[in-house]
Amino acid sequence: MAKRRFIFFDVGNTLLFPNRARVLAPIAAEKHPSLEAWQALERRTKQEFDQGLISGKVDHGFWWTFHTHLLHQLNAFDESVRDTLVENTQNSANWDQILPGTREALERIRERYPIAVISNADGRIDAVLGRCGICDCFASITDSGNVGHEKPHPAIFAAALEEMKADPAESLYVGDVYSVDYIGARKAGMDAVLFDVSGAYRQRELPRVESLVELENWLTK
Repeated sequence: MAKRRFIFFDVGNTLLFPNRARVLAPIAAEKHPSLEAWQALERRTKQEFDQGLISGKVDHGFWWTFHTHLLHQLNAFDESVRDTLVENTQNSANWDQILPGTREALERIRERYPIAVISNADGRIDAVLGRCGICDCFASITDSGNVGHEKPHPAIFAAALEEMKADPAESLYVGDVYSVDYIGARKAGMDAVLFDVSGAYRQRELPRVESLVELENWLTK
């Protein structure tokens, strides 16, 4: 690989995480899954997604499957509730949970590299990043809701690379879904590393990190 000069980040499950109480509002609070149970569902859905078992629009298909599994686990499956959960999850405003130290880590990383965002979202991810206090860390923000193509489509990567005047061979993408983020970026000519907080890829021989601090250490190798 050429010398690394640019880093692009996914947002969901990488920089920001879902407000689960708000997403799951249609379900009685006592039935809300724990974080561990939520992450187990995330691992299961990623495995199915990566195997090509989910079709349709990428982001919708992922969360449609996730919430179908969730409601069946709760013995409370209802199509209208499932559809509301999917809608809630695809609302970027509900992705407002940020881990302590995120901004500080991004500031350290951007001292060495220009950093940018490529996100499958609803055209408003910049506003959420702003409310979470990290929007100004990024030199550009590319949102599928504005581009008209979702990852892993090469057009969204190309749009971000063009805006940054970045050579893909000198660029790294950091995202959480193998078939969408890792494969999408690699097909666009970029290097990639999985941001694997839920541990979906611990058993696979893939470049992966589980935190921004771990990413910082990985970048020094």
